[in-house]
Amino acid sequence: MKKFNIRKVLDGLTAASSSSSSSPSATQTGAQNDPVPEVLQSDHFQLCKTVRHGFPYQPSSMAFDPVQKVLAVGTQSGALRLFGRAGVECYCQHESGAAVIQLQFLINEGALVSALADDSIHLWNLRQKIPAVLHSLKFNRERITYCHLPFQSKWLYIGTERGNIHIVNVESFTLSGYVIMWNKAIELSTKTHPGPVVHISDNPMDEGKLLIGFECGVVVLWDLKCKKADCRYTYDEAIHSVAWHHEGKQFVCSHSDGTLTTWNIRAQTKPQIITPHGKQPKDGKKPEPCKPILKVEYKTTRAGDPFMVLSGGLSYDTVGRRACLTVMHGKSTAVLEMDFPIVDFLTLCETPYPNDFQEPYAVLVLLEKDLVLIDLGQIGYPIFENPYPLTIHESPVTCCEYFVDCPAELIPALYSVGSRQKRQGFSKKEWPISGGNWGQGTQSYPEVIITGHADGSIKFWDASALMLQVLYKLKTAKVFERARRSEEKAGSEIVDEDPFAIQTLSWCPESRMLCVAGVSAHIIVYRFSKQEVTTDTVQLLEVRMQSEFSEGDSPDPAGDQTPTLPTPSSPQEVEPPPQTPNSDGPRDNIPCLQVRSSPLKQSPGFQVELVVQLLWVSGEPPQPITSLAVNSSYGLVVLGNSSGLAVVDFLQKTLLLNMGTSELCSPADPPLRQPRSPRKTRQISTAASDSMDGSNTSEDRCKSPTSARMSRKISSSGEQKSDLAERRVPPRHSPTCKQPLSCVNEGVAAAGTNWAFFRTKSAPPSKANASFTRSRSSSVSSIDRESREVISSFCFCESFPKKGEGSLGPCLLLGTSQGSVIMVALSLPPTGESRLQQPVGIASCGSLVTLKGGILTMALLDSSGSLLPPPSEQWYDPNGSEEEREKRRRRPASPTSPVEGQDSQFLVLCSEKQAKVLALPSQTRVHKHSITESSFVLRADVVTVGGGNCIACFCANGHIMTLSLPSLRPPADVNYLPLTDMRIARTFCFSHLGQALYLTSPTEIQRITYSQDTCEHRQEMLSELFTPVETPEAPNRGFFKGLFGGGAQSLDREDLFGETGAGKASRSLAQHIPGPGGMEGMKGAASGVVGDLARARIALDERGQKLGELEDRTAAMMASADSFSKHAHDMMLKYKDKKWYQL
Repeated sequence: MKKFNIRKVLDGLTAASSSSSSSPSATQTGAQNDPVPEVLQSDHFQLCKTVRHGFPYQPSSMAFDPVQKVLAVGTQSGALRLFGRAGVECYCQHESGAAVIQLQFLINEGALVSALADDSIHLWNLRQKIPAVLHSLKFNRERITYCHLPFQSKWLYIGTERGNIHIVNVESFTLSGYVIMWNKAIELSTKTHPGPVVHISDNPMDEGKLLIGFECGVVVLWDLKCKKADCRYTYDEAIHSVAWHHEGKQFVCSHSDGTLTTWNIRAQTKPQIITPHGKQPKDGKKPEPCKPILKVEYKTTRAGDPFMVLSGGLSYDTVGRRACLTVMHGKSTAVLEMDFPIVDFLTLCETPYPNDFQEPYAVLVLLEKDLVLIDLGQIGYPIFENPYPLTIHESPVTCCEYFVDCPAELIPALYSVGSRQKRQGFSKKEWPISGGNWGQGTQSYPEVIITGHADGSIKFWDASALMLQVLYKLKTAKVFERARRSEEKAGSEIVDEDPFAIQTLSWCPESRMLCVAGVSAHIIVYRFSKQEVTTDTVQLLEVRMQSEFSEGDSPDPAGDQTPTLPTPSSPQEVEPPPQTPNSDGPRDNIPCLQVRSSPLKQSPGFQVELVVQLLWVSGEPPQPITSLAVNSSYGLVVLGNSSGLAVVDFLQKTLLLNMGTSELCSPADPPLRQPRSPRKTRQISTAASDSMDGSNTSEDRCKSPTSARMSRKISSSGEQKSDLAERRVPPRHSPTCKQPLSCVNEGVAAAGTNWAFFRTKSAPPSKANASFTRSRSSSVSSIDRESREVISSFCFCESFPKKGEGSLGPCLLLGTSQGSVIMVALSLPPTGESRLQQPVGIASCGSLVTLKGGILTMALLDSSGSLLPPPSEQWYDPNGSEEEREKRRRRPASPTSPVEGQDSQFLVLCSEKQAKVLALPSQTRVHKHSITESSFVLRADVVTVGGGNCIACFCANGHIMTLSLPSLRPPADVNYLPLTDMRIARTFCFSHLGQALYLTSPTEIQRITYSQDTCEHRQEMLSELFTPVETPEAPNRGFFKGLFGGGAQSLDREDLFGETGAGKASRSLAQHIPGPGGMEGMKGAASGVVGDLARARIALDERGQKLGELEDRTAAMMASADSFSKHAHDMMLKYKDKKWYQL
């Protein structure tokens, strides 16, 4: 991966300098602002992955080290995920991307062997923080089907599809010349091929005997020394797995007909056959066949009956039943249903030695979308509480936001309310996968990740220090009524599936205000409280947004011709004609979801403040919400879509503005319109009903929340509390702008309902446009862009609403999909009681500037180049004391007024194609930079990193780049990740301090950093998988077993499989790809404090071993010297008195 593109850096410098001198005013302003210091340079940026969270996507295999207490999971995409104690995770990837079919730990050695579907095996070094491949072996002529590595052995058995078994030295990763050929293993009289090798294991009590299982049902006990088959066991049904009893006298096979056969190694023809889930006929006939038993494990206990654990084997009449795990213990059989299909399972035991009582204590079950650990030591087999963040995909993720350097008290507050949501009934024991050590990083700032899901839930995660832990879960669907099956289509027309799915969200960490937009055109405003409350009636505001006049709603010619400001929505005197989803005419004035009418009990945490719903208009569903923002200091929520803009005062529960985008751009020359009076009891004519079909076809509906911010179909519903709109506020002009906004109040409401209908005139959309709004395509790309201008981004700020304005004031910046940036001035009443009674004034100041492509982000800098965050208030408990609320609700004072005639702010704008910086209040362009011509920007954020500010961009061509502010100089441009999935575009987000993340798969979050400082300290922050642990002592054979030879028999595999005894293997059979070092190099490759201890321990062991060898050699030399002295003395005595001729 290249770090930087120097050519683009130079091009950016040239473009910036040329744009600064494009006009005299720009030159003057640029010269004035040139002294703004910029500290960001290319050496402040480096891009690297930090950590991956979540459940391994599409798992295929797993392995467990019982001494190190570390779990490894392989996936179908060639990924490896390793887990230790809570917070200890690691991710690595095979280069080939082939599926991992099997994993084998070198127990307590800090190494792992992986076998892939492309017939290659790899040796991974786990003694370093970032595991690396030490050796690889690629088979050329045979396909790998099974691997087995005996405990404390360096010889790996590999079974192939042809039925042969090859042996690999894992230290050198070279093949042995010893090969077990299939035709020698089976009987000579057998006329058919036995099939692939499906099992290999050595006898627990005799390492010289190897048990080989072939798919056809033949099992062979092979004598390694004699190189011949000792016994053969034949059964009619195919074999799926084999398990030994620890005494090595019998073994169990699972078969494709749902049977288990138990064989005594001395009796080859009489197995004991059972069908765990088969119905036993009364006439003694053979039980009916069942589904295959895919795996069986046989584990013994010292003080009780053995455990037999198996997956599969259910009866065929259990159609539609979920996958089950069966635990047979003595006379009891427990069938445990799983939520997802079983991929693999392992029985965790107290000892790593296969020839001792296993003492199983848990069963680890790997499912397609979950990891379950079952406690075998408690009645009822409860599961352990999983400490890993594996529930990201509990419901599909539809949006994601990342917040860095949050207030210090925020995470404890979320944890305190979230701890009450934990499930009960878990095992009381500690999580047994407890290996590894946490990193020693110095990164201490709080980080929060928020994920929105398809079921309407929102999860808050603590992401500090490269870890991930769920803090709190919010269920937004509780606000709405659950539609009955017969009414679902009638009330939820535009979303067949997941009507509560989260579309986008806006969160203020300082005030803890949360605003959520869903795919059913509903917006929910939440406040955070530590106290439980019960809301009798949910506060509701219904908004009718339409960008055109319909034929049936002609203007009232008697109305006033003078344009007026929009007024807050208020009750009207005449109730509109009731519309129901089942009416014959077109849908009109109805929401898409029904807000619950019963009291809502709200637990401590985020509690509903207001629900806003967009309504159907003349048979057309509400348009998708493309942008959303909430400001706690102003008390406003603003939302936008292709129909226009709506501003809601969530303090007064009123609609302040509902207007089309086109009318916001040029307030100085408003279109001539006739305000319309409220509609009376005018009914829709039959002809109109016949001509407008109120139903939508299935192709016109958005079926799932899979698209990004700007292309989701939405709907929602509810009832309005009667006391929400008890006052009417007269129109007034904003003091900031000369020309106020024009809008027509067409609201119609009864005394008990607040109907906020504001309609604006614009060009009618074409059929193509209408069909696009109901499509599922993503709006983050520039392909198939809507022709209508869509609100794409918002920014609340304290700025200069007019060109040349001398005073700061509350403002709202709007960005559109066609590159327009519009300034809207806000006039806020004083804080306190006046804020709840007096209306908020809104006036458009017109378009500031236009950029190429849709606007993605906007921000303000002060004259020194520091980032100005949106105004916000400190959090206060809405259910706390009045004194505390008034104290903390006080809005911060506005910034001091600037010096007259000087620019004191920079407005930073970034679109899909370019970035611009404007000086305010003169509104002159200071800098301009073309980001990309051939591609487009998917996500852009203004962030603080390395002591400076920059725009961080992620482009569709895979480039991640930064633009230093305010000069827009590009210090970094890295080709990182080509856009291969719209999921990445929808979830990619930058945050401060050089952090970013995206959803790399439906179940996993990938965190990256573009900060050089974080990359340098990454090694320290990462956790360690390997820790020095003493291997348990081997089981004691006992006096009589040692005396009479009844214990385990060892085998000198080096003598048997080495080059001296077995010769060399064929070079064409497999290709060896060497890694950076062998096993000895691996032992010294660990880093950090634990690595130093490991190296010291290894050095001591080697020194002790050498001293022991020296002592043995010294003793042997002394014994040899004594023997020589004795023989010399005997010779002397023998020949002492003899003459020379007598010799």
